[in-house]
Amino acid sequence: MKLQQLRYLVEVERRGLNVSAAAEALFTSQPGVSKQIGLLEEELGLTIFERSGKRLTGITPPGRAVLAMAQRMLAEAQNMKRVGEDYAAESSGTLSIATTHTQARYALPPVIRRFVQRHPRIRLHIQQGSPSQVAAWVLDGSADLGIATEALDRHAELLTLPCFQWTHLVVTPRGHPLLERQPLTLAALAGYPLITYDATFTGRSHIDRAFERQSLRPDVMLTAIDSDVIKTYVGLGLGVGIIAEMAFDPLRDDALAALPAGHLFEGNTTRIAFRRDTWLRGYDYDFMELLAPQLTRGMVEATLKGEGADPGL
Repeated sequence: MKLQQLRYLVEVERRGLNVSAAAEALFTSQPGVSKQIGLLEEELGLTIFERSGKRLTGITPPGRAVLAMAQRMLAEAQNMKRVGEDYAAESSGTLSIATTHTQARYALPPVIRRFVQRHPRIRLHIQQGSPSQVAAWVLDGSADLGIATEALDRHAELLTLPCFQWTHLVVTPRGHPLLERQPLTLAALAGYPLITYDATFTGRSHIDRAFERQSLRPDVMLTAIDSDVIKTYVGLGLGVGIIAEMAFDPLRDDALAALPAGHLFEGNTTRIAFRRDTWLRGYDYDFMELLAPQLTRGMVEATLKGEGADPGL
């Protein structure tokens, strides 16, 4: 039995039993993947995948047990490498972070700057996507840490910790009539075309629920995943924007005006997540504490062991 065979096995399952897609993801050939899976089944004396001709159609009951073991074995193999990075070469390594655009653009830059000053030889990789993509990348090991507002806490395999809270802002061109409406109400907002986040991003669910509770139907005329895109179209006079408060810079966004909206929409919590079975290196802990000072190494370790309370905000 070889680790490479286990990688093939897990990747085929991850790709919906599509051997060609698994081979492409692993930079190898389809016949090679099929042959190695066959050799593994022969060695174990059982059938892992159900077949119809050459096509895989399902996973057998013993195959599911083998897959679960393979996933654990690959995770532990990766942890061995991480232990080596932690103890033998603390001055070097790679930290992969999956996050959304808003976090990468507005929340993380000062954290990244301090991290690089502390660990100048650690290579950083930041990949951006939707909250569900962020969770998937952490789950499959493509990222070490995931940072998002939604989706992370839906997976039992992840330990998810709260980092900080934030609210939304309403942004308009300067001189807009809404700036005279104090206090700002949802009914007043519903009277204008709105520009805000895509349905699965940056607290959008809280925005939708606020209007629903008052039986209002907002005219959301444009959505985006990028706060800068939202502000651009607000600046063109196409509508009123609702964005994360961290995404507004009074100096850089001087053509726009901002109205506090914390009284209109629920607060949001940005969270960080990692696999529960991952060995955390020293600089993983450092990054988490730089992002959220309450996430000390002792607190994270205690939470992992089930000895500490959830570090709520």
